[in-house]
Amino acid sequence: MGVNWNTQIRINDPSALDRDQIENELRQGKHVIVQFSHPSFYGSILHELDELCAHWDENLGVRFYGHYSLSFDCNTILQIPNVKTLYVDCLVHAHNTEALTRLENLYYLNLNIYELEDTEILRGEPLQNLCMLTIFSEKKTVNLAHLKGYSRLHTLIAGGKVKNLDAIGHLAKLEFLSLNSISKTPVHFINKLSKLKTLKFILGGRESVQEIEENEIETLEIVRVRGFSNIQNITKFQKLRKLLFEDQIQLNQINFNEPQRELGEISVLNCKGLTSLTGLDQLPSLQLLRIYKTSIDFDSFIRQKLPNSLTTLYFATSKSKVDHEIQKSLFGMGLQKN
Repeated sequence: MGVNWNTQIRINDPSALDRDQIENELRQGKHVIVQFSHPSFYGSILHELDELCAHWDENLGVRFYGHYSLSFDCNTILQIPNVKTLYVDCLVHAHNTEALTRLENLYYLNLNIYELEDTEILRGEPLQNLCMLTIFSEKKTVNLAHLKGYSRLHTLIAGGKVKNLDAIGHLAKLEFLSLNSISKTPVHFINKLSKLKTLKFILGGRESVQEIEENEIETLEIVRVRGFSNIQNITKFQKLRKLLFEDQIQLNQINFNEPQRELGEISVLNCKGLTSLTGLDQLPSLQLLRIYKTSIDFDSFIRQKLPNSLTTLYFATSKSKVDHEIQKSLFGMGLQKN
């Protein structure tokens, strides 16, 4: 199953738990997060919240954040041993973090503590049962080598200061990987992930993803990655269905020079250095194409052969008069609707 990230309901600092509301939202398949920003809010209701956690699956989450001017005592979470989805994030200080390694029912852990002292936090054996993990360190370098034992992990978001990134290559069941704010670290290990369907690079820096060979990836997103300028190996992604480039100012051309039969959606957003997007006729399944704030000349672009499958094309420059004329042209071609 997994956590439904698409539909979230957040209940912030409740003075009491409305069990009927929480259970009704869960029955509708929503991800309900009960979150606390200060000890004064959770002191009397954690026992009741734990009872709910025992009854419901991972779509009921508990979050501890904020605690401004305080250090969060991680022993607090021992009062909710049945929690399956736990967020301990947006915190500056925390102590007794070893308590996190004693939770035996966790399905998903989101851990982001600015002053995380225990860089070996992932060593805890109960954590090896996790199916989903977000780990982000901003100050000290967290050791990812322990991930080799995380045999159930299918979703991983990792970023900031981390080492032994190549341990990710041992995650045989991994389907979703997002690498955030990681700079220039080689990613050859991705070639070992035979079940990987979604790959994201967000922030950080690298020039390309040339190390990645033929794969089963269906969604590729590259967002605000400093220095990214080369996507010449795009045809290695033969199973690709969805492609996104956003805020990539040094990317100047995208060329599909071989057929990619599965690719149905492309978004190229705020890539101001991009002057060329060609070879679209090699994409027989392309239905949706978004192009926004690039240096592509519309008149030249639209003269190329487009796939018959293309039903919707959004092309905008952020210049209102120019965009109005472009929209009129696309409307006349049946590629944009009112």
